[in-house]
Amino acid sequence: MKKLILSAIAIMAFTFSNAQETRFGVKGGLNLTNFTGDVDTNLKAGFHIGGFAEIKIIDRLAIQPELLFSTQGARYNMIGGNQSGSYKLNYINIPVLAKFYVTKQFTVEAGPQIGFLVSAKSQDHDIKDAYKTADYGFNFGAGYNFTDHFSVGLRYTVGISGIYDHDYEDFSDYYDSTKNSNLQLSVAYKF
Repeated sequence: MKKLILSAIAIMAFTFSNAQETRFGVKGGLNLTNFTGDVDTNLKAGFHIGGFAEIKIIDRLAIQPELLFSTQGARYNMIGGNQSGSYKLNYINIPVLAKFYVTKQFTVEAGPQIGFLVSAKSQDHDIKDAYKTADYGFNFGAGYNFTDHFSVGLRYTVGISGIYDHDYEDFSDYYDSTKNSNLQLSVAYKF
């Protein structure tokens, strides 16, 4: 048992000493969001803003946790009428990405995300009670580093959990349930 504990400590120490550097940064940009599933909605423009840490594991691989405020939702048209409106959902999103440096400038990334619903409105009415407080998604994207400090990125978030607060009777209902979809264009600055 003693050897096992010492081995685990040695592995953790080696891993942390191998982490070449950790850099922090800020990012923000454009969101193009919509709902997928059994709804008929249109793209809605929004934004995201927040911070991140890029933790280098090896020369070409980093782990990048982020904390982002993100405006999401979708636009809709009223059935049988000319009126339109939008669902405005605000989230605090926490993605954790594996970021691979294909070259020094070009990166690809993927990883899970959890989002916490802050507010939900439609036509200035509070509709937060109709939505789940947590949202789960999976991200994949690419980025380009212009300098050591300045970069841009394009990321798509696929919703993997239904956003409405109700139970599903079977898997097909869950599969067709309404989920978030988000395309992000970001500008980032690393310190």
